[in-house]
Amino acid sequence: MRVGVVGLRQGLHLGVWAARLGFKVVAVCDHDPALHGTAQQQLPDATVTDRWQDLLDADLDGVVLANDFDAHAPLAIAFLERGIHVLSETAACADVEQGRRLIAAADASSATYSFAENYVFHPQVRLIRQAVDAGELGRPQLIEADYLHGLSREQVDGLIGDPAHWRGRIAATAYCTHTVSPVLALTGGRPVEVTAFAVDADDPRAAVTIVVRLSTGALAITRHGFLQGEPDSHWSWLSVRGSHALAESLRAAGDSAWSVRVRREAWTRQDGAPHEEVRTPSALTRDGRPVDRGAEGTVLLLEGFRDTAERGEPPLVPVRAAVEASLVGVAGAESLRSGSRPVAMPDLSGS
Repeated sequence: MRVGVVGLRQGLHLGVWAARLGFKVVAVCDHDPALHGTAQQQLPDATVTDRWQDLLDADLDGVVLANDFDAHAPLAIAFLERGIHVLSETAACADVEQGRRLIAAADASSATYSFAENYVFHPQVRLIRQAVDAGELGRPQLIEADYLHGLSREQVDGLIGDPAHWRGRIAATAYCTHTVSPVLALTGGRPVEVTAFAVDADDPRAAVTIVVRLSTGALAITRHGFLQGEPDSHWSWLSVRGSHALAESLRAAGDSAWSVRVRREAWTRQDGAPHEEVRTPSALTRDGRPVDRGAEGTVLLLEGFRDTAERGEPPLVPVRAAVEASLVGVAGAESLRSGSRPVAMPDLSGS
């Protein structure tokens, strides 16, 4: 499968893994020439350019879009209109109209759109999903998810205080798909209503909490941004409380963070005794070697993208789920602007 890559920061990570998995990475792009040399070293068979439009005519089967967070949809639409399969990393759209246009382009295209939300396929999320799918937890009622960074004030200001950086342009709620997408995948629900709160009223952009009512009736509470005290500085945590049991990833450093604690109360068991266990994910191997835990989601997404393009398998995270997760951040920003009032999600059923 011949692919191109747009955006050579996270995109280079995706491109190198694609090459390791047998993709032919034939063209890469970034508007920053300082990134070209490293890309050429790591992907020596790829043509390097600073114009993403050059990839439209590069005879590609698919493209990996890892450009700026708030600039994905126009490129995705352009490649879909050329019949090129799209794997789009981070936010699918920046507003409702953009989301509708993306859905329409994907529906009309001979190619497919896949959302590169790797957190849906992290080891601890897959373990929790197995428990949910097996009915061990009963009906999911309360889902909590964190995506937090324990950074210094200077580091935070360097990101969200710099208008030249995409994190300085986006709303505090916008970078929410690492938590919302796993919630939607685990529950099979759609976001119905969104309410957002600044964690610190004196520092409202640093961290936010988003409360999402799901179409299943369950409630999701997600936390994003820069808060101190987690075991690692780059932190992801997930908890599902069901009507019969709890499953949550461990708040622990290193490899332990990929494991999951499952607890069933005494009244749910025939022996009348509570039961608690820690489940550790089995290793994901490729070419006889274990994949680094943090890269497992990326590997599975890339393999799923290839299966979609070459074998007609459905996208692992399709366009509507991508747009809905991204629009939670848009609705959250509207909620913040209006004093944290609840905001109804748009109806995308006709899109």
